Amino acid sequence: MQPPKPIWGHLAAFFTIFVWGITFINTKLLLGSFTPVEIMFYRLVVALLVLIALRPPRLSWRNSAAHDSRSGGPTFLSLDWLRAEWRFMAAGLCGVTLYFLCQNIALSFTLAANVSVLVSVAPLFTALVSRFVLHEQLKRNFFIGFTVAIAGIILIAFNGSFVLKLNPLGDLLSVLAALVWAFYSVLIKQISARQSDLIAITRKVFTYGVLFTLLLLPLFDFHLGLERLVVPANLLNLIFLGAVASALCFITWNLAVHILGPVRTSVYIYIIPIITVIASLLVLEETVTLVAALGMALILAGMALSEQSRQGVF
Repeated sequence: MQPPKPIWGHLAAFFTIFVWGITFINTKLLLGSFTPVEIMFYRLVVALLVLIALRPPRLSWRNSAAHDSRSGGPTFLSLDWLRAEWRFMAAGLCGVTLYFLCQNIALSFTLAANVSVLVSVAPLFTALVSRFVLHEQLKRNFFIGFTVAIAGIILIAFNGSFVLKLNPLGDLLSVLAALVWAFYSVLIKQISARQSDLIAITRKVFTYGVLFTLLLLPLFDFHLGLERLVVPANLLNLIFLGAVASALCFITWNLAVHILGPVRTSVYIYIIPIITVIASLLVLEETVTLVAALGMALILAGMALSEQSRQGVF
């Protein structure tokens, strides 16, 4: 079987980022009825249910290649089972539980603009983690492109006001979210090199993500409050966040990482602010300032430079 063409990886990455760029509207509407942690919980549960429906697990809590002890395969919670499962567990912890927790809690302590800028350093972290774990070579243009793109993101985030209010805890959590996402992307690359069923991979990762989330919920102000789901707007927004922005988009993101690698795929994170600006213009009727337009141009230029670095320009 021939490997998938790079174009499919780019399309999958762009689709994923396009959806993630507009999810802030859904989240903003839900914050009137739910806390950030409650939105996260319902989003993950919906995503897991969708993934289970798409690819029902054949064996519960066992590796897809595992057999029972009589056939010599790894059994549940055995050392061999843990060796087979640890990457899935780590991916669920990093890319699902910790990423969403860090990002949502950060929004409670610092400005959304701060979060959007700091989380956007994920491509740099991904490149560094890939360099040491996957031994990928990085060229000078990647770092030049990163600098140009971050400058554009800063212009969009602060929209010409240049008012930066630092909050050590919130800003640290934002950076941590970018770091754990980098580890998630590298883990997915390693997992997909061993297993080709990306839907099954995503389902298992979300299973562990939901389990780790359940363990952490007692630490937060969480109320199930199922009566809020009777409101059609709440239900539809949660379904979109869970089914499309999480279940489907994690599959397409994992596909992009499988085809392009974690570094090239992570560069698409730069264009989330562009999608957000366009969505705000169309949905919220916000204006696009000259500073924001300049920021979008810098982001696109930074992406082009980063992509050139993969073509061996330097």
